[in-house]
Amino acid sequence: MTNDSTLSRTLTVAAGAVATTAGLGAAASFAYRRFQRTLAANAAELNETLPINSLWWRTHAKEKGDLLYVAIGDSAAQGIGASTPNRGYVGILADHIRLATGRTLRVINLSVSGATVELAVRDQLPRFAKLQPDFVTVAIGANDIAQWDAARFESGIREVFAALPPHALVADLPCFHLPHNERKVAQANRIVREVAAEHGLTVAPLHATTHREGWRSVFTQVANDMFHPNDRGYRVWAEAFLPELSAVVAQRIPQETPA
Repeated sequence: MTNDSTLSRTLTVAAGAVATTAGLGAAASFAYRRFQRTLAANAAELNETLPINSLWWRTHAKEKGDLLYVAIGDSAAQGIGASTPNRGYVGILADHIRLATGRTLRVINLSVSGATVELAVRDQLPRFAKLQPDFVTVAIGANDIAQWDAARFESGIREVFAALPPHALVADLPCFHLPHNERKVAQANRIVREVAAEHGLTVAPLHATTHREGWRSVFTQVANDMFHPNDRGYRVWAEAFLPELSAVVAQRIPQETPA
């Protein structure tokens, strides 16, 4: 009788544990599906800003300036995820140039949301060839990671870098944090640095700068689509360029010596 009672209690506890585990699994599954739906909704909301940001940059490109800054890139250069387009890294760098030189600046942002290196060659380089910029930044390649093809990436990077003036600044790819993506990013960044060295171009250390921010940046520096930077994230991106940009400003725009 005692053994039957013990067995009964054991089976009851086991059944309860199974039910609890099943309940937790169902709850986790529900939470994950809800998270996915939220991300999809947030991404759709950000997608609505694509034409807004593009129009903003096209409109401001008509403004005159003593100096010309041209940006080549993708949605990050467009400032997608920032509260306003000029709070992306391109806008921050433009403000730095204005402050450092004390001169007016025209910004032509050739970037296109969703651009891969191959698409930058097709869509952005023909327009770039018609310009004579005082400052150039290039940050392209993050969209290549999803459909990674090292040979295609290197071919495109070679075409982009060959079209740049020697004072252009090119960024390596940012930190993706997830190991399976970081392995591809490591390959891409080796290519970026090797080809940049061949052309004598300066590389802005975007990967090292974003990597230093660690996993916490996923929760503090990323927009609600969990991909694009937010205002704080773009300030970090700008930090990767600023030392090199300051050096370019000093070389190309000599400061007047007070009498």
